[in-house]
Amino acid sequence: MNISSRGLAVAVLVVGGLVVAAYNLGTKEHVAKAPPLSSTDKSSMPHDAAHKSVDLLPGNSKSNLKFAHFRVGNRNVKGMYADGDDVWVGTSGGVIRYNLKTSNYKLYDVKNKSLISNGVFHVSKIDGKMMVGTYGGGLSVYTPETDKWRDYNIPDGLADQFVYDIAKDESTGDYWIATWSGVNRVIKGKMDDPKAWSTFTIESTKGGLPNDWVYGVEIGKNGEIWFATEGGLARYKDGKWKHWTHEDGLGADYDLVKKDITYINDPARASKHHAMQKEEQGLGKVKVGYNPNYIISMVVDKEGNVWCGTWGGGLSRFDGKTWKTYTEKDGLPGDHVFMLKEGRDGVMWIGTNHGLARFRASGNGFKVMTTADGLFANNVFSLAEASDGSLWVGSFGGVARIMGYQ
Repeated sequence: MNISSRGLAVAVLVVGGLVVAAYNLGTKEHVAKAPPLSSTDKSSMPHDAAHKSVDLLPGNSKSNLKFAHFRVGNRNVKGMYADGDDVWVGTSGGVIRYNLKTSNYKLYDVKNKSLISNGVFHVSKIDGKMMVGTYGGGLSVYTPETDKWRDYNIPDGLADQFVYDIAKDESTGDYWIATWSGVNRVIKGKMDDPKAWSTFTIESTKGGLPNDWVYGVEIGKNGEIWFATEGGLARYKDGKWKHWTHEDGLGADYDLVKKDITYINDPARASKHHAMQKEEQGLGKVKVGYNPNYIISMVVDKEGNVWCGTWGGGLSRFDGKTWKTYTEKDGLPGDHVFMLKEGRDGVMWIGTNHGLARFRASGNGFKVMTTADGLFANNVFSLAEASDGSLWVGSFGGVARIMGYQ
């Protein structure tokens, strides 16, 4: 397989290290019930796969909110998807399929040969199949009817074995895949046809795509395809590319947010690529987690507005002409926006490093949830609205299932 040295090295870490510390729910055929606990103290949970029984929120006896916690160990929950009675939970130790009615769950991972890599970033459903984007293992596709997995990687046409997002353009049937080495388009979704695959990069788009590290793809209105990259926001429409950066209005200025940034996890310290991106923007001396061009989450709402969650630069909304940015000074709980999702009722959910937020119904300010309101942790990476009305919120170490949040 023609896999890059970078990807191969990380894949070895993922497959090796995570299998050693595997999320031990059993083999491929194992199905079990999450053990309920009566205590509300997290320290009393079992070492792995713990489930805290539903209880009223501590310190908030008047609240109608109820919650349950599901623990996944020392792992992130980066992707979730609600599909009928099932909730799919993507972790850095594999993907879990949890049934709401029976509380049974099933793990798919490297150990039981379902995935090539345990690190899961994205989970969605397209054309009846579950799409799982992984770190180092490409795109894993699950067909429920056959209970079979099919992996797609570089030899199949994938631009990179690190897959962050996938979306279908319903108007054309094309699939768009966000990777760390550009964007793939698969004509008519014919993933088994090598001729259907093409790749877009900085070079092939002549700079239209501002960065090859692509973290999100969204289908907009009127044939627009939007891409979240480490170098800004890009749009593909009618065969033409265009992009926007901090200079155009994306993300807040450093002077506005520097006093609020307590998140010192700066990717530039661990990666030459990240460091170079900051240097090119004149941010080399900024040693905290701040890069306004680094879009780590994105969604296009029903009105066609593009929402971009940045690394320390807050939340930016783009209507195609003008930008509006929200930060902690506007009531956002944190300026690192890891997750964005438009709810069924049209409300925008915002997952940050300091809690989960949504716009107030009045459109003025944010309503914020933290661990005091039932979250498992305040770093919010993923969210799903289940068929039973519950809200599932993924963080580092576990998931909170919350009822009565409307």
